[in-house]
Amino acid sequence: MGTVVEGIDEVTAGWLAGVLGLPVTGVTIEEIGTGQIGRSFRLVLRYGAVVPGAPETLVAKLAGGDGDARRRVAQGYRKEVGFYLELAATVSVRTPTCWYGAISDDATSFVLLLEDLAPRQPGMQIDACAPARAVAALRNLAGLHAPRWNDERLRGHDFLSPIDDAGARFLGDIYRDAAVGFVERYGDRLDRSDVQTVREVGDAVVAWLLARPAPFAVVHGDYRLDNLMFSPSDDDVVALDWQTVTLAPPLRDVAYFLGTALEIDVRRDEERRLVSAYHEELVAQGVADYPLGACFEDYRVGHLQGPFITVVGAIYATATPTEASDDMFVSMARRSCAAVRDHGSLDLI
Repeated sequence: MGTVVEGIDEVTAGWLAGVLGLPVTGVTIEEIGTGQIGRSFRLVLRYGAVVPGAPETLVAKLAGGDGDARRRVAQGYRKEVGFYLELAATVSVRTPTCWYGAISDDATSFVLLLEDLAPRQPGMQIDACAPARAVAALRNLAGLHAPRWNDERLRGHDFLSPIDDAGARFLGDIYRDAAVGFVERYGDRLDRSDVQTVREVGDAVVAWLLARPAPFAVVHGDYRLDNLMFSPSDDDVVALDWQTVTLAPPLRDVAYFLGTALEIDVRRDEERRLVSAYHEELVAQGVADYPLGACFEDYRVGHLQGPFITVVGAIYATATPTEASDDMFVSMARRSCAAVRDHGSLDLI
């Protein structure tokens, strides 16, 4: 196991030199981002010698919150480190290059040193996105799913364990408890139909988590605009924040992205074309025997991912709620609940 740091004050020039194997003589650190269960910092590195290919800057990602908060999300930390160290090289989704990663035995502390993606900019969940940007994001997503499509070897990664009956019941209880808090916190900002959908998802979530076990693939789980970095031309999309990576039906990612990233009317007008673009990329990357009709049906079922992740994420995030995070969660709930109703997703479970 590599060396883990407990806080950013331990990320010194000496520590960096040791873990990177580079002659780092100095570092300047600034906090960046607004992660809900982790903290990120930009590191500007200084060297004692010229090293071709050595990074001028890196992003350090560390655990966030106090001890209790970290223990609640420790599995998320384990998943993210596991993805970068064990899976990233086996898929073709664009992610930051990982220069170093380590996690404590109890998974409450971790460190990742990642490629600095500047000048790319993150998507804005509240603002939604245009269909052209959505196409680029979906083609990138196909690069996550296609290379390990129905690959039984994935079951050998403990942090990817698919959900069993006990796990589904546990997550069902987590969601229902969170839904109570979510409605108390945001109910006055939601339509009555959205509040009803949030509650109805709680009645169906256990069966949904266990439904349609095939096809399966590596699934991001929280593939949304705020977790994507876009180049100015939108042709280079990079996916971040892998704390929810798992083994699951891949169209959950597609449904979650389109159900939260597009304004409701835009999604209704464009989603068939966008799902087709994703499917075309799957086929181009070697996925066979998965017709577009089956893909779209799985997309319809996948829309419960939106309320599920939104509600649980809002209530169990380690970060202190802010006006911006509240606006984000409300926008995601409104859009994703509308998608659940539009597709009759609850009736398909």
